[in-house]
Amino acid sequence: MAGALGTAAVENGDVSAEVLQRVRGVAGELVLRREGDVLQVISDGVFLMDTRDGRSERLLVRETVAASAAAPARVLVGGLGVGFSLLEALSLPDVGEVVVSELEPQVVRWHTDGPLREITRGAVEDARVRVVLGDVRDLLAASAGGFDAICLDTDNGPDWLVRSTNSALYDADGIALAARALAPGGALGVWSAGRSAAYEQRLRAGFATVARHETEVARGEPDVVWVARSPR
Repeated sequence: MAGALGTAAVENGDVSAEVLQRVRGVAGELVLRREGDVLQVISDGVFLMDTRDGRSERLLVRETVAASAAAPARVLVGGLGVGFSLLEALSLPDVGEVVVSELEPQVVRWHTDGPLREITRGAVEDARVRVVLGDVRDLLAASAGGFDAICLDTDNGPDWLVRSTNSALYDADGIALAARALAPGGALGVWSAGRSAAYEQRLRAGFATVARHETEVARGEPDVVWVARSPR
């Protein structure tokens, strides 16, 4: 059940960060908090995302759609998050439809009538958008050949998981699952909060071509986006 809006300071003692909402989600506790002009999402005490800098999320969608052979493209965004990926998809002229897979209903509510609406401005209600609640792996399994571009930003990356069960998305079977959900000429994009040589090796084993893009961020290690084409 959603908690009431409030102004309680976060537990770490940072009085500049205010808890806006605390809820029990599908995969554990979710906290939405504000620090100055920045909104942050915390999952079970672990930082997940914020609205400070969406360059790498936008890059994920832009490069994946560009690598796809289709226009207009049917795009899957795996993880609504704070909405940067969805906003980028809707800004691209080659995108005809966006399916958003989101595990947590509360995250969607934060975008429809909560604080994150100030970021996405009702984008989830765009006529080109369909939101599917549930695990993105289930949607991939039910969508053989269904997407021209798949953009996965479902966790913090293969080597820094907030939700341990997401590891199945990054192993060889998970890569094959995503590959089967691509239409001919489609492209798979995967976001990560850091480099992963082991994951990149698995991705190259499953796809004929893989490009790695990096975005410098304040914390030091760059955000990474892999874009893969032509499943083997």
